[in-house]
Amino acid sequence: MTALSETAATEGAFSTLRRGLRLTPEFRAGLAGTLLLALLATAGRVVVPIAVQQTIDKGLTGTGGPDIPFVRTAVLLCAVAVLTTAVSAYLMNVRLYRSTETGLAALRTRAFRHVHDLSMLTQSGERRGALVSRVTGDVDQISQFMQWGGLMIIVSVGQLLVASVLMAVYSWPLALLVWVAFLPLAFALRRFQRLVSAAYTRVRERMGDLLAAVSESVVGASVIRAYGSEERTAAKVDVTVEAAKKAQTRAQGLVALTFPTSELVAAVATAGVVVAGTLLGVGGHLTAGELVAFLFLVTLFVSPMQTATEVLNEAQNAIAGWRRVLGVLDTEPDVADPGDKGETLPRGPIEVRFEDVGFAYPGGRPVLHGVTVDIAPRSRVAIVGETGSGKTTFAKLLTRLMDPTSGRVLVDGVALDRVRFSSLRERIVMVPQDGFLFDATLADNIRYGRPGATDEDLLLAMTELGLADWLEGLPRGLETPVGQRGESLSAGERQLVALARAYVAAPDLLVLDEATSAVDPATEVRLQRALDGVTRGRTAISIAHRMSTAEAADEVLVFDEGRIVQRGPHAKLVEEPGVYADLHASWVAQRSI
Repeated sequence: MTALSETAATEGAFSTLRRGLRLTPEFRAGLAGTLLLALLATAGRVVVPIAVQQTIDKGLTGTGGPDIPFVRTAVLLCAVAVLTTAVSAYLMNVRLYRSTETGLAALRTRAFRHVHDLSMLTQSGERRGALVSRVTGDVDQISQFMQWGGLMIIVSVGQLLVASVLMAVYSWPLALLVWVAFLPLAFALRRFQRLVSAAYTRVRERMGDLLAAVSESVVGASVIRAYGSEERTAAKVDVTVEAAKKAQTRAQGLVALTFPTSELVAAVATAGVVVAGTLLGVGGHLTAGELVAFLFLVTLFVSPMQTATEVLNEAQNAIAGWRRVLGVLDTEPDVADPGDKGETLPRGPIEVRFEDVGFAYPGGRPVLHGVTVDIAPRSRVAIVGETGSGKTTFAKLLTRLMDPTSGRVLVDGVALDRVRFSSLRERIVMVPQDGFLFDATLADNIRYGRPGATDEDLLLAMTELGLADWLEGLPRGLETPVGQRGESLSAGERQLVALARAYVAAPDLLVLDEATSAVDPATEVRLQRALDGVTRGRTAISIAHRMSTAEAADEVLVFDEGRIVQRGPHAKLVEEPGVYADLHASWVAQRSI
């Protein structure tokens, strides 16, 4: 599997919500106490209608005339109940916010870690900005719903139940009238929810596209300016902004249809209660106090029904976010860590074997065809070939950033997919072509390969690599900030830092993917001498276009159209007609220009 799972996208709203809550048990922590407080807060709201009814029927219109002490007592009890309601509501909010923030933090962490568990193919199949939006923006939508909509649902459901029971106690015919008035709206909302759900799914998708477009334009700002393509880039961003606006407007428009409908139903229900209640009162079946109290209860009943439209708005937005987050969590890593069931390899020089390995990217033609090769421990091997010949794919399979489509890769006789990631990453380190650096100091970036390394360890490593003079020329030495993505350094300097990081990690197998491609000739000479020391005693595989690496290697593997077409030392291959001799001659000719 290389694309994010679409299973959640086909689920219903309630199914999505249930599964999301099941995967995030932190949301349910202390829920019983929160519901108890919600019950107290809801029950307190019906005290006022009851107090009004008692005050009118017993305190003001009783058989003995107005009873002021009774009225005073009723008002006092009502004030105590209202105060208790306020305190309960406050404590309920605090508990709800605490549990939702805990749950959301756990959800973000879970989603973020799962993203890192996904293979390079899966990550490459999803635009970075859109992937980030699933862990940030989509979770934020869930946050807004859980902290506001979730609260409204708890309070509203309790309020509906309590109001319904009391209305039935006062007058079951009037209660039935209210329910009959709102029943069609309830059925309509359930059907309408499907349209709104689809609309908000599109909103979340368009917002992901927007974030991806904006992120790309910011990261690629230097290229955009260099080619004077500001207007084209702005136009592209404008298109995504417009698409997001249209999706949001359509979703909001659908939700807006429910507002006047609920207002109309509420007005009809209230008018019906007034007319029917008056007739019941005339017939002696309802007192004046009960009718006034019932009208208060109708207000309590109508309020949740009206806010249901707002909750529906937030709920559908949140459920759309849930679906996208679950789409990440549902995606099984196709390059999985065997964990405790896997093997831990002992330290020492690594022997590599490819057995009839083939690989094809999803939907593409094969990149490697039946590659079979043995690489001896402590040997320094250079991989050369034209662009697209399969060199980098070979390196990614060796470091298990991807798994082969056919065949298998073995290290020290053990299939790579059986080696625990903790052991694999400790023993095999790859220096990628771009030499990515984090927005931190030089020391932090070098120490990334071995977090426990001291500054003295780093200084020693730089000296052994022949980089001490370069380090001394930096403004703050090891504490020099490298900037975002290492932009404060030149491309060649970033590669030097990446190599130092790999050296500090002390791997048993070092894979260098175009490690010297961005280094100037003077730096390359110094770096090549340092690499001799770095690779000594280790198995080292270098992939480069520069033939100086191949000349210094023990053996050269020549790739052409996904196959190893030549193999041997430089001195032998350069004398044989073939791909290697042609590549070497072309390189020599370029250097002489």
